[in-house]
Amino acid sequence: MQWLDAGAEGFDAALSRLLDRLPERDEEVRGIVAGIVGEVRARGDAAVVDYTRRLDRMPCDDGRVPEVTAAELQAALDRLDPALRTALETARDRIFDHAEQQSLRGFEYADADGNRLGVRITAIDRAGIYVPGGRAAYPSSVLMNAVPARAAGVGEIVMCVPTPDGLRNDTVLAAAALAGVDRVFAIGGAQAVAAMAYGTDTVPAVDKIVGPGNAYVAEAKRQVFGRVGIDSVAGPSEVCIITDGSAPVEWVIQDLFAQAEHDEEAQSILVCPDADYLARVERALPDAIAATPRGAIVRTALADRGALIKVRDLAQAVDVANVIAPEHLELAVADPDALMPAVRHAGAIFVGVHSPEALGDYCAGPNHVLPTSRAARYASPLGTYEFQKRSSIIACSEPGAAKLAPVAAAIADAEGLAAHAASARLRQG
Repeated sequence: MQWLDAGAEGFDAALSRLLDRLPERDEEVRGIVAGIVGEVRARGDAAVVDYTRRLDRMPCDDGRVPEVTAAELQAALDRLDPALRTALETARDRIFDHAEQQSLRGFEYADADGNRLGVRITAIDRAGIYVPGGRAAYPSSVLMNAVPARAAGVGEIVMCVPTPDGLRNDTVLAAAALAGVDRVFAIGGAQAVAAMAYGTDTVPAVDKIVGPGNAYVAEAKRQVFGRVGIDSVAGPSEVCIITDGSAPVEWVIQDLFAQAEHDEEAQSILVCPDADYLARVERALPDAIAATPRGAIVRTALADRGALIKVRDLAQAVDVANVIAPEHLELAVADPDALMPAVRHAGAIFVGVHSPEALGDYCAGPNHVLPTSRAARYASPLGTYEFQKRSSIIACSEPGAAKLAPVAAAIADAEGLAAHAASARLRQG
C-alpha cells in the first residue's frame, strides 16, 4: 500500500491519481457488445440461443432459451443446507423491512384557487435482474436486487443468470425462490441484457435492468439505457476506513481485505492521524495476506490501488473521505457520531467498529448495491425508490385555470409558441 500525507505538497494530485479508476471505454468490448445487442434485437430467441451455445457452452439442443422452472427453484431451495437457508431468510427479511421504509409516498394539496396538485407513485411493471452465475455464488446479489423490487410492488421480476457448461448454482436459485423472483432464465452476458431490454418470444421485455456483471454486461447496460432504465454502470468495489487508532489493527486489516479480495481492481484506503498506527498496520499486512485464502488477489489490489493516508486530525480525515466519495465509508473511531455531520459523500456509512462493511454486504438491511468511482457525490444506493415512478397531478378548478391562463399565455408568447398561448387563453373565460 502506498503512503500519502494529506499535509504534504502534491497530496491533492497524488490522491487524484489514486482515485482515477475510470479507464477509457474498451473499443473492442463496445464493438462486440453492439454486435450482440443488434443480433438479439433483430433475431430474438435465435440469437440468444446462438450466443448461449457459443459463450456459455450450453447445448440448448431444443433450440429454446433455457428457463429454470418454478419447480426447479423450489427444489434448489429444498436442497439448501438448513443453516444457510435460515441465514438467507434472515437477510431477506431484514432487506425487505428496510426497503419498506424507503417506499416513496405520494401527496396532494389544494392551493387558494382550488387547484389540486401533487404527486402519484406507481411501481414499474417489470424489473430485470442480472446475477453472475457459474461457479460464482452470489445469493446476496439476488436478494439485494429482487427484494426492493418486491417491496416496491413491481408486477413481475425477471432474472437472468448464466450457467456455463450447464452448471447451476443451487444457492443462487434458492435465493431467487426466497426473494419471490417470477421467472429465471439460464442465460448471461450482453445477450441476456439485450433480451431483457428488447424482449424476445421467450424473454419478456422489462422496464428496468439492475445488477452487477462483467465488462460486457456493463457495456450492454450502457448501450440499452434509454430503451430501459438501469441502476448504474458500476466500477470496482472500494472502501475508505477512518480510524483514530482505537480500532484493533486486526479488525481494520480484515475490513480492508473484505474489499481487496473482490478482485485486483478493488480499492482499500485507510485514513488516520496516527502515523505509528498506520505503520503497525503496514507491518502486519504481509502475515495477514499470507493467511487469507484470496491472498494473491488481496496483495495485488493493495499494491496497485491501496493507500495509507496520514492526516492532521479527524476533521481532515473526513475532508479527505469526502473527496474520495467512497462506496463504503467506515468510521472506526471512538466517537463516530461526532464525525457524521461532516460526512457528505459516501454510498454507505458504517458507524463504529462494530459495524463492518461485511455486515452491510449481506444482512444489515440497507442495500449493498452502491455508487462507485466517486459517484457517491451525486448518486445513491439501490433502493425501493429505484423501482417506483412519480407522476405529477394537476387538476385545475375553473377559476384556478382562468387565473393561471394569462400567466401561461404570456410565457408562451415570449417563447413563440402560439398554440400553447391559445390553449391557455381558451381557459381564461
